[in-house]
Amino acid sequence: MTQVRTRVAPSPTGDPHVGTAYIALFNYAFAKQHGGKFILRIEDTDQARSTPESEQMIVKALRWLGLDWDEGPDTGGDCGPYRQSERGDIYQQYAQQLIADGHAFYCFATPEELDQMRKEQQEAGLRPKYDGRGLNHTQQEIEQRLAAGDPYVIRMKIPEQGSFKFNDHLRGEVEIPWEQIDMQVLMKQDGLPTYFLANVVDDHLMGITHVFRGEEWLPSAPKLLQLYAYLGWEAPVLGHMPLLRNPDKSKLSKRKNPTSILYYQRMGYLPQALLNYLARMGWSMPDESEKFTLEQMIANFDIKRVSLGGPVFDPEKLDWLNGLWIREDLSDDDFISEIHKWAYNESYLRQMLPHIKSRVERFSQVAPLTNFMYSGLLDLPASAFDGLALDEEQLRKVLQFVAWKMDQLNHWDKEHIFPALKSLARAMDIKMKEFMAPIFISIAGTTATFSVVDAMAILGPDLSRARLRQASQTVGSPSKKEAKRWQKEFDALAI
Repeated sequence: MTQVRTRVAPSPTGDPHVGTAYIALFNYAFAKQHGGKFILRIEDTDQARSTPESEQMIVKALRWLGLDWDEGPDTGGDCGPYRQSERGDIYQQYAQQLIADGHAFYCFATPEELDQMRKEQQEAGLRPKYDGRGLNHTQQEIEQRLAAGDPYVIRMKIPEQGSFKFNDHLRGEVEIPWEQIDMQVLMKQDGLPTYFLANVVDDHLMGITHVFRGEEWLPSAPKLLQLYAYLGWEAPVLGHMPLLRNPDKSKLSKRKNPTSILYYQRMGYLPQALLNYLARMGWSMPDESEKFTLEQMIANFDIKRVSLGGPVFDPEKLDWLNGLWIREDLSDDDFISEIHKWAYNESYLRQMLPHIKSRVERFSQVAPLTNFMYSGLLDLPASAFDGLALDEEQLRKVLQFVAWKMDQLNHWDKEHIFPALKSLARAMDIKMKEFMAPIFISIAGTTATFSVVDAMAILGPDLSRARLRQASQTVGSPSKKEAKRWQKEFDALAI
């Protein structure tokens, strides 16, 4: 019998998302329930956005949750490398094979030509999609353009008529018309693969037997499975998990709920409680018990019992469950140990030491000066921002723009945070002192504290961003119309 092998393949382009942990958990549980292997693969082909820092945060977050992998970029294995950026030659080989077999083709269309194509299709009331213009080149034209060094992408051919049927492990038979499927880019101009080619090649070469992924990928399943057919490979079992949703049923997003795993760690949640909560997202124990360990989940796991309705990620329910774990599973000694690990440890205090030692004359002053460093989200009323030099619209815009700017920051340290804030203040034509005041209040609850930039660096990106978003909501988030106008204004600042 073939050994079950599952994987999680996150992109290191931002904070480690709870949705990644959710998908990882179900792939992990399925593999372990069948005595199989769980693999971590890093999808870092987006060179513009991928960072080593983000990869490290993903590894740290999954390890904190207890989702250890059998093979991965840091543990090794027989199927490496486990970073896609280190597998470029492999993808090129199979892209050329697809071209040679007539299943893929060169496309020399420029971005401007493709934009014009889509504009004309929209004006004609057609669904925007690639029109197959690359298929009209003769072999001689292709060779001449390649010899001339013209930039190109490689696209896969898609049947023009009929539909694609496949059996989803969770949803049964699914049928999707080919007219809804675009001629997918397989290799980008930079010579790196897109998700589709890289995943098919990697999953095959790494012996992945089952792929459970989010339902947002369901419409793309035909071209993914068609690639397996083109390459003559047996496809893994494919199943699409329901998406995590906000209480209002919208897709879980950081604008409505913090989504970073490390945010929940920084807020003081127990990893076993968060994992327990994610396990309950669309699945339940046979006896309907709400509190259970990862080991209990694996022992009772049946992927077929996943409910396909959108599970609601409710922070209040998570709080209740985390409290249950604290009260029922932590002895007094365990409690002390956990809060010590959380933030009351030498490493964390040592980061604050340079900023507080020169400001205190008694140890009793340390707590008031640093209490915001041991808090979660601050309970700030709108009146906390009264008396600042900015008028109401300036205040609202500054906090929103800062939140957007901090979301873009890939490197989270003082050397990157401060220049980003300074350039934004200059672009908005606001004096630095006036610009920084609401940021102080958002992060620390007061302007009378040590450097807010140093505080943000120590607090980390997850909690800092959450406090900025909370402050923006407190003073008045932009309406939908305002948000569109502000976003254009923010983008036009070119910072």
